[in-house]
Amino acid sequence: MKRNDHAILGTLATIARALGDVNRLRILAALRTGELCVCQLLELLGLAGATVSQHLATLRTAGLIDTRKVGRWVYVARPVAPTPLVATTLANLDEAIEQDATVRADGRKLGTILAIEPAELALRQRGGCCE
Repeated sequence: MKRNDHAILGTLATIARALGDVNRLRILAALRTGELCVCQLLELLGLAGATVSQHLATLRTAGLIDTRKVGRWVYVARPVAPTPLVATTLANLDEAIEQDATVRADGRKLGTILAIEPAELALRQRGGCCE
């Protein structure tokens, strides 16, 4: 057996681990609407910046999100060109979580959050995401 014979299984295991946390699933659900600033995710989840950072690192390692930095702002989005395995995973996830009460509540809360400028959120969070 060649070394790459388990590459797909390894990738699938990494994705499965990334999906094994409710807050990471909430992040992926929130990103269905498009790119978000980390400060918006902090506000949505109500978690410490270090905790959200760890969740984002796990999702990024699995290929489920992309991040980009613009000045002091860090933006998170679903990948523009995901691998077929990631694309299928995200499509199945979207279908599965559509009726979840937490995801629906997060959607309503996100509407309120998006009405606030990221700089205002960062000030509220005392520099928790972008300073």
